[in-house]
Amino acid sequence: MKNQILGIVILLQGITTTTFAQKKDKELFRINNNSVMVSEFKRVYEKNLGLVVDNEAKDIDNYLNLYINYKLKVKEAYNLKLDTLKSYQNELEGYKNQLIAPYLQDKEALEKLVKDAYYRTVNEIRASHLLIKVSQKANAKDTLEAYNRILGARERIIKGESFENVALSVSEDPSVRLNRGDLGYFSAFKMVYNFEDSAYATEVGQVSNIFRTRFGYHLVKVTDKRKSKGEFDVAHILVRDKSIIGKVKIDSAYQKLKTGASFEDISKEFSEDTGTFKNGGKLPRFSTGTMVEQFENAVLGLKNINDFSEPFKTRFGWHIVKLLNKLPIESYEVARKKIEGKVKRSDRLQASYEAVLNKLKKKYDVKVNEEVFKQIETLSVKDFIAKNNKEWILSIDKVKVGGDKFNDYIKYRRNSNLSELFEQFKNYELTEYFKKDLVNLEPDFKHTLTEYKEGLLLFELMQKKIWKKATTDTLGLKKFFDGNKGNYKEQNLEDVKGEVISDYQQSLENDWLELLRNKNKIIIREKEVKKLKKIYNQ
Repeated sequence: MKNQILGIVILLQGITTTTFAQKKDKELFRINNNSVMVSEFKRVYEKNLGLVVDNEAKDIDNYLNLYINYKLKVKEAYNLKLDTLKSYQNELEGYKNQLIAPYLQDKEALEKLVKDAYYRTVNEIRASHLLIKVSQKANAKDTLEAYNRILGARERIIKGESFENVALSVSEDPSVRLNRGDLGYFSAFKMVYNFEDSAYATEVGQVSNIFRTRFGYHLVKVTDKRKSKGEFDVAHILVRDKSIIGKVKIDSAYQKLKTGASFEDISKEFSEDTGTFKNGGKLPRFSTGTMVEQFENAVLGLKNINDFSEPFKTRFGWHIVKLLNKLPIESYEVARKKIEGKVKRSDRLQASYEAVLNKLKKKYDVKVNEEVFKQIETLSVKDFIAKNNKEWILSIDKVKVGGDKFNDYIKYRRNSNLSELFEQFKNYELTEYFKKDLVNLEPDFKHTLTEYKEGLLLFELMQKKIWKKATTDTLGLKKFFDGNKGNYKEQNLEDVKGEVISDYQQSLENDWLELLRNKNKIIIREKEVKKLKKIYNQ
């Protein structure tokens, strides 16, 4: 019901991007001291003109009457202070954040991210890596120590020592003992974004510059690039025993397959993969970089649909795999929407937000209190909080932000670097300032936000004044039915209760609207109404 009300309000109150050029806007009607201008009514009317086919609904007088009723209801909601309800404010905040979200993304940056992701989906790379762990919250001493260790590792590689040997001797990735740092092939969205970005920026045979992720410092050596093999649907049989006993069992399954037995039946009989044997061994669709290398190589070796492999071994046991389907990479036009969705759900979206931040830093006059900043550069979080600084710490277009606000921001982040926290705080405050300023910068945002505000208020108001009473006031409902029995085919209330409740609601609303009209002074500028009728040929 609430979504329906919001939809109705948006249709009624919806504002198009059309600008109505007027030398001077005129008042169309007034409710007490609140004016509604001709331009507002025209925008609403024209927005809905193409959505109705009923000529009566297009009639200026009828539409004006509906719009006055709408404005009376909204005014009554404010009179009742429904806008102060915590439930209303929380729900409005949720809608507001949804409306703001697109303005916090840079369209050009987002487009580049989508194109880059598509290129990396089409072109996959093979790389080895080396990791020196360091927490994002590490102090300067530990961070520098980790950086110097990876710097030393890079110097060894540049001087000619093999990447694999260096990885084995210093890498803190637990898998290095198994893979000597080799990650196999991967493409977009398989790694954290800054890892992926650094890998794709490195040429085959080269070692990347040092870069940092949330796991620590990394080096990457790219060993190959190739066109993506697409996605695969496969089924498999798994025998977990890696010994000769397991080999005998998998060979037995293979011989049965060679004599024409159903792969699905053999999977149910032999496979020890509890997640797939009941459905014939079918695995979820995957692309390269998802499975262990031996498994992927076996799949890539199958040329035709329904081909199955010879038994092969991975660290999980013995397998036989059957190719069910191959899906090539989609064209950019087909894949774009899906990839954009992945970009928006991934950590790479931060790059789009940073592009917005850079624009905001140029748009607004941001100043830092240098005296306070000197303390930030030298003190720990704990020591800075202890000083209980209350001076302004930064200003945005001359609006000052107090040090106490920064203290609140950092008090639960005591293990973090204070200078980094201040930069984050500055970006946060700048973003919040921009959010508040959006109503002045973007007319569409302002109007849509107003739609949601009034739509949610209207829902609360109708629930309070009409809908709840119509469904709970059994005596009033029966009295209404008894007085209007001639309007219904059935003479038993229970047989037509839904229809009667609907009519009772309308009756209650009509009576209530009459009261609202009587208690408010409404002035209609008939001269302007005539002009509107002329404009719309009525």
